[in-house]
Amino acid sequence: MKFARNTTPEPEINLIPFIDVLLVVLIFVMMSASFSKFNELELNLPSADGRVPEQRPAEILVSVNAQGQYSLQRQPLGRVDTKTLAEALRQAARPLENPVLIIQADARSTHQSVVQVLEAARRSQLHHITFATQGQTASGTTAAVTSPGAAPGGSSRR
Repeated sequence: MKFARNTTPEPEINLIPFIDVLLVVLIFVMMSASFSKFNELELNLPSADGRVPEQRPAEILVSVNAQGQYSLQRQPLGRVDTKTLAEALRQAARPLENPVLIIQADARSTHQSVVQVLEAARRSQLHHITFATQGQTASGTTAAVTSPGAAPGGSSRR
C-alpha cells in the first residue's frame, strides 16, 4: 500500500504584492521629495568679520533682574509698567543719535519682563536692539558680551 507523504509546501515569497508595495513607496518618496523644495527659503545671509567697530554707537542699557525690576543706564527704576518704561527709554534716547538698546536680562528673569522691554522699545521708536550675554574669556572666566547686533548696521527691527 502506498501512503501519501505529508509534505508541507515550501514557503515562497509572493513577488507581485511585494512589487506593488514597493511601487507605492517609490511614488510616495518621489512626491514628497519634489514638494520639499517648496518649503525651503532662499536666504542670502550677511557675512561678518571679527573686527570691533572703530566707534561704538550710542548705547542705552536696560537691565532686568530675577525679580522683574528694571534699571536704565544703571539707575534703578523698580517695577514699572510698559508705558513708564517707554517714556524713560524715550527720554534716554532723545539726546543720542541712532542709539542701540542693549537688554541685559538675568538668566532667571521672566520672559514677560523681557517682552515688556521689547514692547517699550517699540513704543519709543528704538529699532536697533541687542542682548547682552555672558561669554568665556581666554582665561576661562566669564565676561559680559554684547551680540554682534550692537554694531552699526547690525540687527534692526522694523
